Amino acid sequence: MQNNTKTKTKLIPKLRFKEFEDEWIQIKLIDIVSVMTDYVASGSFESLRNNVNVFEELNYALYVRLTDLRKSLKHKKLKYVDKSSYEFLSKSNLYGGELLIANIGANVGDVYMMPFGYGKATIAPNMIVIRENKTKFISSFLFYSFNSFGGKKSINKAISGSGQPKLSKTDFKKIKLNITNLKEQQKIAAFLTAVDTKLEQLGQKKELLANYKKDVMQQLFSQQLRFKNDDGTDFPDWSAKRLGEIATKKSSNISANTIEENFGNYKLYGASGYIKSIDFYREEEDYISIVKDGAGVGRTLLCEANSSVLGTLDIIQPKIKVNLYFLYSVLNNIEFKKYTIGSTIPHIYFKDYSKEKIKIPSLKEQQKIANYLSAIDKKITTIQTQIDKTRAFKKGLLQGMFV
Repeated sequence: MQNNTKTKTKLIPKLRFKEFEDEWIQIKLIDIVSVMTDYVASGSFESLRNNVNVFEELNYALYVRLTDLRKSLKHKKLKYVDKSSYEFLSKSNLYGGELLIANIGANVGDVYMMPFGYGKATIAPNMIVIRENKTKFISSFLFYSFNSFGGKKSINKAISGSGQPKLSKTDFKKIKLNITNLKEQQKIAAFLTAVDTKLEQLGQKKELLANYKKDVMQQLFSQQLRFKNDDGTDFPDWSAKRLGEIATKKSSNISANTIEENFGNYKLYGASGYIKSIDFYREEEDYISIVKDGAGVGRTLLCEANSSVLGTLDIIQPKIKVNLYFLYSVLNNIEFKKYTIGSTIPHIYFKDYSKEKIKIPSLKEQQKIANYLSAIDKKITTIQTQIDKTRAFKKGLLQGMFV
């Protein structure tokens, strides 16, 4: 006789702290959380407009929008409401550590955590708030659980609607999660929070270096800051030239469609940087590429020898003896917006921006400037590598520490 009884899969994560052995349990999220929907669910956009005053500068309480949370409140120009508006939105008051889920639109199902330290705050439309129940779950554990593979899968299954996907309170009741006891929740949350803290510190370090480089470049190209010769003497005055006098432009006819199945050892660059390696190259020496049309128009990239670029980029090369990295820095100092043509698909043309007036120091001073700025770039690249590795490490933890 055939036994059709299915063996129940044990809910045990692959990665676990050694002091925990108990099996996890599956719960309906609605059974352990206190859910507060956004203001508009019980009112209307019209009453919101009529009763809420939003300010660009600090007033009475923070007005938290989904767009602010997608990256970080620290990196956004925040909005605020006055006292009467805050009281009108009193059902939507927010506190640090509460979870917010986008409940409609392109980002439906995305989960964020309200940071601590912002004082009084209230919520804009299109988010569901989950309040902490300290006897059953820890908010930070639930946040990471939502962002694990299983958590995202459960939320996505609950989303309804096709033209305008949404996550209503009824849909919310369908969400299931696997959870463990409070002690293990705390341990997991603390470990992943430490990883996020490391990522934030690395991000701040990278931002500080990028801002420092920007400030130094402004001082160098305005000649407020000058290097001296090895013997301590001043370098000659800089000479004024147009970009077209020191650089030339070359086009590429490589289409992304034609190299889909092409693989090799030579780098191919696109608007966002390195794309893939192919079996041929067009440029034998190091060069600069610049995005000539599309969303990234004016973005420059320093490209290695024995590589190629897609047709959406132009190739910029020196026509006189000039340090390539210095020329790259010159291009990064140009405001390309003034040369942009077209609104739907913006373009820039070399014939226009080649007229840009620039000042050029002697080759020796160019080299000193290039060495100094490229050293900062190397530090930024090192930090970015650390960020990428830490993100990959976190991704592995989210896959292994949750069921």
